[in-house]
Amino acid sequence: MTTSTTETVSTDVLVIGAGGAGLRTSIELAKHDIDCLVLGKRAHGDAHTIWAAGGINASLSSLDPEDQWEIHAADTLDEGHFVNDPTAVEMLCRRAPDRIRELDEWGMDFDRTDDGKINQRYFGAQSFRRTCFVGDKTGQALMDTLVRKAKALGVPYRENLYITDLVEEGGRIVGAVGFDMDGGQPVAFDASAVVIAAGGHTSLYRRSSSRPDENTGDAQALAFNAGVPLRDMEFVQFHPTGKVTPEAEAGHLVTEAVRGEGGRLYNTEGERFMRRYSPDQMELDARDVVARANEQEIREGRGTENDAVLLDISHRDDSYIRERLPRMVEEFAEHGVDITEEPMEVAPTAHYAMGGIEVNFETGQTQIDGLYAVGECTAGVHGANRLGGNSLIETVVFGEVAGAHIAETLGTRPDAPLSEAVVQSHVASQEVLAAADGRHTPGDLMDRLRRLMWNHAGILRDEDGLIDGLRQLQHLQAGAEDLSVQAGRTSRRYERAQNLRFMLTTAETILRGALERTESRGAHARTDYDAKDPSWRQNIRCVPVGERDMKIDVEGAGTPSRRVQRAVDEDHELDYHHLE
Repeated sequence: MTTSTTETVSTDVLVIGAGGAGLRTSIELAKHDIDCLVLGKRAHGDAHTIWAAGGINASLSSLDPEDQWEIHAADTLDEGHFVNDPTAVEMLCRRAPDRIRELDEWGMDFDRTDDGKINQRYFGAQSFRRTCFVGDKTGQALMDTLVRKAKALGVPYRENLYITDLVEEGGRIVGAVGFDMDGGQPVAFDASAVVIAAGGHTSLYRRSSSRPDENTGDAQALAFNAGVPLRDMEFVQFHPTGKVTPEAEAGHLVTEAVRGEGGRLYNTEGERFMRRYSPDQMELDARDVVARANEQEIREGRGTENDAVLLDISHRDDSYIRERLPRMVEEFAEHGVDITEEPMEVAPTAHYAMGGIEVNFETGQTQIDGLYAVGECTAGVHGANRLGGNSLIETVVFGEVAGAHIAETLGTRPDAPLSEAVVQSHVASQEVLAAADGRHTPGDLMDRLRRLMWNHAGILRDEDGLIDGLRQLQHLQAGAEDLSVQAGRTSRRYERAQNLRFMLTTAETILRGALERTESRGAHARTDYDAKDPSWRQNIRCVPVGERDMKIDVEGAGTPSRRVQRAVDEDHELDYHHLE
């Protein structure tokens, strides 16, 4: 029992995160009649999943009969520069078609070919058209479908609920503690299993495709603080095309679907510059390649006055653009830009975290009993760079895997009720933070951290910058011990103070991993080690030590199965010029 000031909730399975990964996990649990509760920091259905606009991958062969799941796996490994977890990749690609058909059965309104098949479009670095889509609102359509299915199955959820700590007893996770963001009341959750599905950490950067108070590394820091290693944290994907204006929307995503439908990149000299960087794959090369090309053009003075390049799709028919890219048409029209007639200003933006919580993908389990993780918060599927269209399919593939495993094993788990003393120690920490009367505001430290990460662990990195970044991070960590909060748990300032706790931990793992990896691979680009080193086909693990420290471990990456290796050796590649 906890004190009367703390609400206590009991459930068999607690799911932290109400986006695609959390919802698909809960749907699988509900199908097996397992009691679960889904928690979200925002209103139900308002998750970062909705921002994934362009599509969701599966080798359906709707347009290209040659495509197979093994080639999808080969493309994923190639894009990830072969530091992916090959088991995870093969599970993802083999199971993807069934998950797409399932979504179709549940009413997801996929675009169709003339003969009624689920349509598929080109996406960067893919050998065939395998990206299924709903215009340029695919993530929203996925969320709508999953929310509708979860409600039909009676899955309970709580919105506006912030989890601050996991609760461990006897070497296993037995619940969590947080607070109600509407009423401010502390809440303790007693659960036999906990699933973390709370997204990534790209809001650590000055320009990000996330909203400012989302994707702040909550999931990664929760797991790390509970004793779970984080993996591949140096790999952060910078999407080539984020908005630059208006300032309030800087970094918001301009979907890859624009380039998938034939969009072209130009500098201010009128040059279609991808001919210099990637003459074969052009604008549809890997995201890291296109992002660095855009950044190089801007740095060398061939960008706009807003430090951007130009993305133009106006050569396509107006009706085609409006049909395939309705969201982009609407969003730019709100600010006086007609993309059917004129180009968009775009620049790289922090978009996706390839690194995260270490899990066994065959079960979804972490190394701590009772704790699972699903979706962007995990590491292993994407390696050094994510293939566009793989993020949404990851959520539903591994949500089903984790949910099924929990349902199968839940009855074997020992009952371990929450300790009142442990819960109250976490609640007391909330009280101390809310009353903090120091010199630094959470918002100021978050802004400084985001500038630090953009400048020292951004698109281009080097040893001196990373060392200086770690030194500056130590100052910010000290500043976080002297916060000025003095606000209730319903305030934005208090929420940001909690965000800052998580962000500082996660930022340190990124900086340390980036300093350790003395090569350039995928999204990790070191100007002082500007080539890929075969000896670095390894994974870097940040392992928690004691209360506040961490150590770095390195282990070799796995090898794919023979049938996937054959697909790799066949060297399939997109013929970009189909779009010309």
